[in-house]
Amino acid sequence: MKESVPREGSEDIAAIAKGGRTNFFGFFLRLAARLPFLFIAGRADAYGPAALGKFASALVVIELTAMLCTLGEKRGLAQRLSDSDDHPANVVADGVLVALIASCAAALLFYIFPAPLFPGAEYSEIDRLIVIAIPPLALTEIWLAGLAYRYNIAATVRARAIVEPWTLSIMAGLMIFIAPGDGLTIAYIVSIFASALTALVPFLKDYGLPRDWKPRPDAIGRMTLRSLPLATADAIEWGTRRIDILILGFFASPTAVGVYYVAQQVASLPQKLKTSFEPILGPVITRNLKERNFAAIARQVCQVGFWITAAQAGIALALGITGEAVMGLIGPEFVGGTGALALLLIAEVAAATAVVSEAALIYIARLRNLWVSIATISLQAALTLAGIELVAYLGLGDLYRAAAAAAALCIALAFASVLKSRMLSRLLQQPINNWRWALVWATAPAVLIGWFATTFAPEWAELALGVPAILGIYGYVIWTRGFGPEDRLLFRKSTSS
Repeated sequence: MKESVPREGSEDIAAIAKGGRTNFFGFFLRLAARLPFLFIAGRADAYGPAALGKFASALVVIELTAMLCTLGEKRGLAQRLSDSDDHPANVVADGVLVALIASCAAALLFYIFPAPLFPGAEYSEIDRLIVIAIPPLALTEIWLAGLAYRYNIAATVRARAIVEPWTLSIMAGLMIFIAPGDGLTIAYIVSIFASALTALVPFLKDYGLPRDWKPRPDAIGRMTLRSLPLATADAIEWGTRRIDILILGFFASPTAVGVYYVAQQVASLPQKLKTSFEPILGPVITRNLKERNFAAIARQVCQVGFWITAAQAGIALALGITGEAVMGLIGPEFVGGTGALALLLIAEVAAATAVVSEAALIYIARLRNLWVSIATISLQAALTLAGIELVAYLGLGDLYRAAAAAAALCIALAFASVLKSRMLSRLLQQPINNWRWALVWATAPAVLIGWFATTFAPEWAELALGVPAILGIYGYVIWTRGFGPEDRLLFRKSTSS
């Protein structure tokens, strides 16, 4: 029987569940929008794997640069707003100013020296303009973080799950007839600016304009120095999902990079589930830290960690077992990426514990968390390079290099989960564990259903019937054998404490 929790703790879990539920709905909207883009971009008669690979290589640098330019405000803003007595719009304005200066400088630098964006590939003048997406990307993260602090998660869903991916898909389709050579770049730039506008409007409604604000170099300098460990940790956490593409861009063909990018985009859909809880979990943790309620933090981390693990495992089973059909949906050239897809899906499940542990570590042990993050991405880079060299030594094709990169990510993220959960447990003096045996009981029948579907059903039935059947049986067992009263808060439209 579960131990009862204090009223205040139940209210926190209910708040996290409500925010997560809103963003969880956004996950399915994002899925519905992302697949048309991959289908359009992957088709040889539209853009094809090579063009998609060149586009993916540029995106790695663009999005990593934008993440660095936020200086950790995506997660650090919640603490600054909690600690400051200034007008909230003024607090956000400090971060926006620094991010705007840094992102504009970075965009100019990459426009002058575009080679890092397109390793081993040619680029046009339109391709070079992709750098103008850096400033709106950085500012959007800050505006959405400010809205999340006030529990406005719907704005994130609109910007990230509706406007951005659907604009990208629609524009990529239109550009086939207007400017096919530069269509992916144009579609991406338009989608980023549309997303930024979608975030800015509700931000101004909630916060308004700054009052009697003017730049304070000394205060902004202190904020920048304080934010560097968090900004680096944010960039590294994001970079673990992109450094593989960066390395493959130098050692594999654009076609192989394009196939891997599609596998990564499909596999990263369950990874987006953790962002369903991240915006709401941060403010709850910062409040409990001020009250030194460490038991509540541990309970929230474990609760959210199980929700994420359970959801990611179910989606990983559904997409991994039917992987050939999923990749074949994009195009026959992408079926060779099925092995990489399976490993990437496993990696996202392994990463769940690290993700929720870091949500607390960034506030109580920034530097130690940063060192573990550096060790993680260093391990991933070393294993990726070693795997690529092994594939070359064995004389295997480029797609095996993609699988080696995926395996390296899987090992590195498992390493991070073990270290970060143990570190948080010692700091809080509370156990941190996302594991429940119900995950095993749910996986067994799901695998059996998946085997039957892939063995006896045609490809269309694998996707139309097999995926829902796998998710259905898995969800039923998790619900009946693994979910307690607090877990079920996630699925209630309204909660009462």
